[in-house]
Amino acid sequence: MRRALTGAVVISLAAPLAACGSDQQDAGAGKDSIGLLLPESKAARYEKFDRRIISSRIASLCLECKVDYHNAEQQVDNQKRQFDALVKKGVKVIILDPVDAAAAKSWVDSAAKKGVKVIAYDRLAEGDVAAYVSYDNEKIGRLQAQGILTALGSQAATSDVVMMNGSPTDPNAPAYKKGAHEVLDDKVHKIVFEKDIPDWSAAAAKKEMTDLINAQGAEGFDAVYSANDGMAGGIAAALKSAGIKNVPVGGQDAELPALQRVVAGTQYFTIYKEVRPEAETAAEIAFRLLRGKSIKSLTTTTADSKSKSGIPARLFKAQIVTKKNMKNTVVRDGAVRTDLLCEGVTAACKSVGLE
Repeated sequence: MRRALTGAVVISLAAPLAACGSDQQDAGAGKDSIGLLLPESKAARYEKFDRRIISSRIASLCLECKVDYHNAEQQVDNQKRQFDALVKKGVKVIILDPVDAAAAKSWVDSAAKKGVKVIAYDRLAEGDVAAYVSYDNEKIGRLQAQGILTALGSQAATSDVVMMNGSPTDPNAPAYKKGAHEVLDDKVHKIVFEKDIPDWSAAAAKKEMTDLINAQGAEGFDAVYSANDGMAGGIAAALKSAGIKNVPVGGQDAELPALQRVVAGTQYFTIYKEVRPEAETAAEIAFRLLRGKSIKSLTTTTADSKSKSGIPARLFKAQIVTKKNMKNTVVRDGAVRTDLLCEGVTAACKSVGLE
């Protein structure tokens, strides 16, 4: 999907014993480093794409710069330790995709007072962040809801919909939900079940869907809104186990398993958020902040968090992907290889012109 990086990432190691207890030496170690803190590795995008693209772009902008990368593996305490270590080392710019946006506030505020510029990446961290790079998440929610309506067609007004929303600790999740409700609430008969799924857990989404099927039966709903593809996979598995077919399921992220489900017909759509422009813009903002340059040309709008307003921001547009436009979106852009996409679903691929 994306070109791999060839050696730009520097994994931070423990400081030499000679540097112990010396804040001055620690500070010097980070002057040409940019911190990159990603939240987890369950979603394929972070390790395969975000990390590589950000690191590659920084390397192309600054030969002497190093990317000090860490993954929190969905643990807030891990991310706090990683963040604090970067600040202690003297890193002056940190790209942060927070595990828990609210929990990050105290770290971000403390770092800002020390002159550290924090770029909120993909999720808007609370606190005194210097910039924010992501997608327009309410628009994505509206786009997802429109995908559900399209799938339901003329039956939408009499249809009952299940909503499996994202993690309560992710600031993007309420925006997706809000956008989706803006479209669905007046266009479908009823939202018959709604749940926020902690940590975007596919297993939890599968269990909720299974419990709902057991409680309401196969006829108790007509479509399922899933805030992301991972959960959509769990939902699709629950439907399959119950022998339920022809219930549209929507997701987000254009992950390979989801695209295969779309081709096979067990997921109606996904949302394609091209990682490259988001990641490269974050990298360029980080480099400019590191060198004390203006980021005005890269931040075309502003965003507000609960703790800060008017944050310089760049918000990109996403697009819906179905069988019909897959060839002219994710395949055309090289986001997925057709041989991988069609593995196990060859006949379905041929039916939509992908083989």
